[in-house]
Amino acid sequence: MSEAFLDIKYWGNGLGVRLPAAIAREAHLHAEQRVRVFSEGGCVIIAPVDTAQPTLEQRLARYDPARHGGEIMADVERLGSERW
Repeated sequence: MSEAFLDIKYWGNGLGVRLPAAIAREAHLHAEQRVRVFSEGGCVIIAPVDTAQPTLEQRLARYDPARHGGEIMADVERLGSERW
């Protein structure tokens, strides 16, 4: 377990802390990674956010025809030389 004593500094209108490389490596954090920061029991916790894109099956499972308008082209007449 890595440990460091750091100073909190002003960063714009907020506060910031720079994470030492050893701690970032141990926590599997990297630059430009999205994280969730929250406080719990007087402690500040930084947790990675899962940014994986949902699969097609997961997207289709969330599809709700009542909410999304159903089939848009169901009653549309032919526009050209299409054969149905």
